[in-house]
Amino acid sequence: LPTLYNNNIQIVQGPGYVAITHEMVHDTRIIPLDGRPRLGDRHQQWFGDSRGHWEGDTLVVETANFSNKTNYRGSGNTLHTIERFTRVGKDAVDFRITVDDPHTFVRPWTAAFPMRPTEGALYEYACHEANLGLYNILEVARDEEKAEAAKLKK
Repeated sequence: LPTLYNNNIQIVQGPGYVAITHEMVHDTRIIPLDGRPRLGDRHQQWFGDSRGHWEGDTLVVETANFSNKTNYRGSGNTLHTIERFTRVGKDAVDFRITVDDPHTFVRPWTAAFPMRPTEGALYEYACHEANLGLYNILEVARDEEKAEAAKLKK
């Protein structure tokens, strides 16, 4: 779900798979679409075990087998999610997620929000606190902008 910043995702579809990359910490989920069975319960993963399928124009991604280290809002290895991505316009996707964990929540709950494309590439997330090189890079760029503006005035 969205956080304070870096909420962009990139969805890429290839034969038999969908890959969803999250800008924040640049994690990518590779989601099979071929109907293969889920991994056994012994195989728990940080981001769970996702399987996808199409219901008309909606990509449905079901995820279970989360690690007990996942700890999403207090949930753990009994967490189960269902995500639905539906293109509702040229530049609009409706996203809905249903979250269920009987050991954490009284009942399943659903969140929904619109998504829209962003311009440009999805860049690697990185922190730049105390990165003195970044100051120099930006200073050079500003100097180049000033030089270009001075040329245009002549």
